Amino acid sequence: MILRTALTIAFVSVSLFAHAAEEAHAPDAAAAPAAGEPSKGQTIAGSLCVGCHAADGNSAMAVNPILAGQIKEYIYKQLVNFKPVGDKPAARANPIMGGMVAALSDEDMKSLAAWFSAQAIKPAAAKDEKLVAAGQKLWRGGDQAKGIPACAGCHGPSGTGMPAQYPRLAGQYAEYTELQLKAFRSGERANDGEKVMRMIAAKMSDVEIKAVSEYAAALR
Repeated sequence: MILRTALTIAFVSVSLFAHAAEEAHAPDAAAAPAAGEPSKGQTIAGSLCVGCHAADGNSAMAVNPILAGQIKEYIYKQLVNFKPVGDKPAARANPIMGGMVAALSDEDMKSLAAWFSAQAIKPAAAKDEKLVAAGQKLWRGGDQAKGIPACAGCHGPSGTGMPAQYPRLAGQYAEYTELQLKAFRSGERANDGEKVMRMIAAKMSDVEIKAVSEYAAALR
């Protein structure tokens, strides 16, 4: 079974290339430790975020990411990146999210991050067994011939991410992960430290992106 395969992954050794990529992808300065008040975050989520992400962060639409159980520092960083800084444009351009965060204070964003990160994820499911198998190879070992590091090197063997640095991808909608990888590849999304995700995605084909996205959705 697809999910059983994903659940029984053993910890694997990551290539030196993958380790080098991990070292290069230092956390952005915006990824400050997010404290915040979960109760305040719950109130904001129930009025501002509920339409797209659901009040508990378990989005019902694949175009909108699942935020429940996501690393709080990562959520906070993304919210900060959606806001312009002085005369500088937002590090992550998105008209919808830009409008949503415009009136949020720094404390509001920390509180949202604290709330969503504490919620239990209702994970998405993988849909294509062949893609999952192909994605597993890239996730665990990468492709040294193409210079693609193992995803596990930064996001963990089980996709739970690395606090303050790399987001949780396990159980995320495959469609959303695919869209983000393609956005990194095209340069449309450019808020990755040291251009790490842009450099990696640039070496991936559409099939490889879809496969690794499908595999991440199956991880638990």
